[in-house]
Amino acid sequence: MRNGQPLLGETVIFTGTPKSQDVFERVKQYGGMPVSLPLIRVAELQKPTDELRLNACPTYDWLIFTSQSAVAAFGAKLVRHNFSAASIPAKIAAVGTRTAEALEKLGFTVEFIPTVFSADVFVKEFKPTEMAIRRVLFLRGSIAGVTITEELPFDVDEWTVYATERASDSIGSLVDLLQQKKQLSVLFASPSAVSVFAEEVAPQVGWDGYTIAAIGHVTEKALFEVGAPVHVKPDTYTLMDLVEELARWKEG
Repeated sequence: MRNGQPLLGETVIFTGTPKSQDVFERVKQYGGMPVSLPLIRVAELQKPTDELRLNACPTYDWLIFTSQSAVAAFGAKLVRHNFSAASIPAKIAAVGTRTAEALEKLGFTVEFIPTVFSADVFVKEFKPTEMAIRRVLFLRGSIAGVTITEELPFDVDEWTVYATERASDSIGSLVDLLQQKKQLSVLFASPSAVSVFAEEVAPQVGWDGYTIAAIGHVTEKALFEVGAPVHVKPDTYTLMDLVEELARWKEG
């Protein structure tokens, strides 16, 4: 390791929006320069039916959250309509430790997290012991896949609590960096970011000459499908683990 700085001289681009600064600080500790150029943005969806949906939450056996964005949007609705975790006795499932931590900050107790932080593993491992599960609620984003809804053997309702949109204002800066920098890594945390990059950035700069890192196997698959290589993928699917794996890869 370069005096404990395996990312020395490396520009590390985050194509999503990290929910905390700790990953940026870790990049700096390793000697790198973190740059946030999100290709997607998320925003809470507010609808007149939100209060009715909150009132219905106690009628579900489980609430399922697959992202911190869903937790943030749900938390905003709780505050706006004067609800609390104590008023919702449903059990809570979360995909990922960071998603679970966000729920715990709202006062919920998370009772299930899959061993791999992805929806396809979740549906295989989510096997509650209750003899009769009546209803499950999946709190999702606008472009979430159908895995949770279609592959769980329960009655799954959906509540779309946030929207995911293309963030085109970062594209020019990202292209400029990729054309100018020699030591550069691009981190992908979702297939959505891969899609925007493939359509807007890759045609101008290609897929060679920089390190490509994927947060997990679903994002890795999305990269492979658009013809991109994947140099780095962590065993645990969090941004911090992605940064740590990138540091190990650069060192080796």
